[in-house]
Amino acid sequence: MTQATPFHPDVESALSALRATPPARVYFVACGGSLSIMYPAKFLLDQHAAIPSDLFNGAEFTARAPKGLGKDSLVILCSMTGTTKETLAAAEFARSRGARTVGLTTETGSPLGKACDHAIGFEAPYTTGVPIDAKNSNYARIYQLVMGLVALTEGTDYSQALMSSLAALQPAIDRAHTAFAPRFADFAPRFAKQEVIYTVASGASFGAAYSFAICVLMEMQWINSQAIHANEFFHGPFEVVDKDRAFILLKGCDSTRPLEDRADTFLHRFGAAENILVLDAASLDLTGIDPMFQGNLAPLIFFDTLWRFAYQVADLRQHEMLEGRRYMKKLSY
Repeated sequence: MTQATPFHPDVESALSALRATPPARVYFVACGGSLSIMYPAKFLLDQHAAIPSDLFNGAEFTARAPKGLGKDSLVILCSMTGTTKETLAAAEFARSRGARTVGLTTETGSPLGKACDHAIGFEAPYTTGVPIDAKNSNYARIYQLVMGLVALTEGTDYSQALMSSLAALQPAIDRAHTAFAPRFADFAPRFAKQEVIYTVASGASFGAAYSFAICVLMEMQWINSQAIHANEFFHGPFEVVDKDRAFILLKGCDSTRPLEDRADTFLHRFGAAENILVLDAASLDLTGIDPMFQGNLAPLIFFDTLWRFAYQVADLRQHEMLEGRRYMKKLSY
């Protein structure tokens, strides 16, 4: 495989080891916020390669013990700190079955990094508070790994388009913060008073909705929430819609956008516009991001900007974010 633009060295190292015998199946495994990046990663792989893949919560992966897991499998895992016990156990289980493993973590020398055949480092501002360039995020690293697998298994090289798009991502995020700021200032006072806020999305954006629901609204703000797939919305959840119910709808620009458009139409038909926060990728300035990858990178723009919105809500609720957690990382569970 020849690449017009090299990926991050950690990614290149993992791909080099896979080159002689590419995997026949891929498993994406993680928990919580790290699991959320697996949704768009699988979406990207499904778009460009015939290789089958599955997505699992770390503990269920080990408990379910997929019979297809073996020496021809690649298991891609992620844990921000590299210490998530379920993800670490999943890596050890995968290796016991002969599968090759790649672990994404901010600390390549962490337990997960050491438990995997290959460790890929990334940067994260959410735990350190230090701003980063989005091209160094977990999304960026896993997308490089996925497109490297596409090149290995399909013979098509999209590295140049991906890397140039990742280089343009942070400026696009910065512009989005400016574009969304008036909407956030408008919605924050109302949403700060809500006891329940639902998030809706599909396709590449579903992981961002999932992460915002469970890791931000529920974990950090103790606001009841549920991530609802935009089409599953019509198979039960839409019965809760009324003028008082609050929703965040992420409208991306991938092939599943019509599903989100349909949800948008229904929400505004039976809900109240002042309680429906719509973030629409079609309104963003995505200059420099290749059209091929705009739908895949929109979720990172959504989540990065929603993080700022969450802090506005937290300030109005006088409720701390990470510091206010009662249980996570504070006791044994």
